[in-house]
Amino acid sequence: MTQAPIGPEHGPLEAGDLPGAAVSPREPVVSVVIPCYDYGHYLPQAVESVLAQTYPEWELVVVDDGSTDDTAAVARSLIADHPGRRIRLLEQANAGVSAARNAGIAATTGRYVLPLDADDMIAPTMLERTVAVLERHPDVAIVSTDLSVFTDDNLPAQVLELPAYDRDLLLRRLIMFYCSLYRREVWQAVGGYVEDMRAGEDWDFWIAAAERGFTAHHIHEPLFGVRHKDDGLHVEAAENDLAARARIVANHPGMFKPVTLAWARAVLAQDERECLADERVPDDILTRAADMDQFLRVVMRLQRTARLQSRHIRRLERSLAERDVPVPV
Repeated sequence: MTQAPIGPEHGPLEAGDLPGAAVSPREPVVSVVIPCYDYGHYLPQAVESVLAQTYPEWELVVVDDGSTDDTAAVARSLIADHPGRRIRLLEQANAGVSAARNAGIAATTGRYVLPLDADDMIAPTMLERTVAVLERHPDVAIVSTDLSVFTDDNLPAQVLELPAYDRDLLLRRLIMFYCSLYRREVWQAVGGYVEDMRAGEDWDFWIAAAERGFTAHHIHEPLFGVRHKDDGLHVEAAENDLAARARIVANHPGMFKPVTLAWARAVLAQDERECLADERVPDDILTRAADMDQFLRVVMRLQRTARLQSRHIRRLERSLAERDVPVPV
């Protein structure tokens, strides 16, 4: 992970003040779907990153997944502020991120789909660069990119570089994040995201796509910005990682070795605490992922430490300012 090379704070993704391209009268090519549950305070940044796209042929559906905050009001305000844009709000009872994505995708018409969470953002050229790959290469069904990981603490964004697409590597660890552009027929063939999975549903979706013969291409540029927080779905996913991996294996028995499948079924039949304490781990999806998992945990700890240090420095600066003491440069 290296420091993002563009921009003062959030790498290539501080684009909220950039004007979007003019709306085309043609039907949208890309459907961007933003599920939102109690993230109304983040939603404007996600929507603004779509408005800033250099590629104009998009529609956007915000799915309010039964939020208890002002998500619906924020979405309506954004729609009112941009009357010339194809932005719509879909409201439903809380059903989880997978069900919200499925509902949003079903309500759209673009031949390409881009899922985007309400607390994340995309770089201005995300759609332009990814659409170009699908237009030029009919054999490619999915386009992923590197990440720019940012926080709410004005620390420099960090770039997470991901490997080129490899089907066998995908079975061992997650090499494509959820915010990747794909052809609508992938979603149709797979049958959508598994709605009762609270963690790992995107990894499960990519493996289901590979199982049906779809292939992907990776762009080695940080075009997707993921907000790193100390809470939220990604923390829940990390805490339930072993069970999520077992569920993915069990969902796709033909993709894994018999020993891995037997392990997954045993894990899913166990008590959760016993499952998490079980150190007997087979090949494929688990052992070769250990190094990457450990690396990501170290990175998250370092980011938390940096944020705490930054807050401490700001407190000291305020204290010195109140005492009229010059702050050393």
